[in-house]
Amino acid sequence: MENSKIKRNLKQSVELIMKLQNIDLKKPENRINEAIDLPHKLDKPIKVCVIAGGDVALKAKNAKADRILSRQDIEKFASDKKEAQKLANEYDYFIAEAPLMPLIGKTLGQALGPRGKMPSPVLPNASIDDVIERHRRMVRIRVKENPNIQCRVGTEDMPKEALAENIEAVFSIIEGKLEKGSKNIAAIRVKFSMGPPVKIAL
Repeated sequence: MENSKIKRNLKQSVELIMKLQNIDLKKPENRINEAIDLPHKLDKPIKVCVIAGGDVALKAKNAKADRILSRQDIEKFASDKKEAQKLANEYDYFIAEAPLMPLIGKTLGQALGPRGKMPSPVLPNASIDDVIERHRRMVRIRVKENPNIQCRVGTEDMPKEALAENIEAVFSIIEGKLEKGSKNIAAIRVKFSMGPPVKIAL
């Protein structure tokens, strides 16, 4: 009785699984490291850190960025690699003022780079609200050694149309990254977190 109650209260996530084929992942150009902007936000907290100063930092604060770091904050990470690693693990995405990118590369590059989390650069006149909101709709896809992709595209209570649009967004980007497009995709499946994978037509 208790187990069935837990199952009813659990909102299942919807996962997209893509199996790739005929790809030599030993070649760096065939690896994928992509943050994909979904049309519909996932029911999952995405933590965004903004690295900026002045007016951009103020706008980021008003846009409810999860953390805001200044140039001085970043410079401190140069002598504290453990804190840099901790920062890299704590946030899903990083956004930075374009002029700060060289400094970030020197101080945080070793922590952020291998995780595929180097910041997205933004210009001072960019709408930071829109940039943060877009990052909170993103999913990260990484294909390095294993020719399989699995990412969350929604939850069971989302409208079918919204789920379909999120799936199409991921498929479209991945297809465009592959040398032979859809011919490099062996199979696509969709599954609920507590259910078996269901194959869908390419």
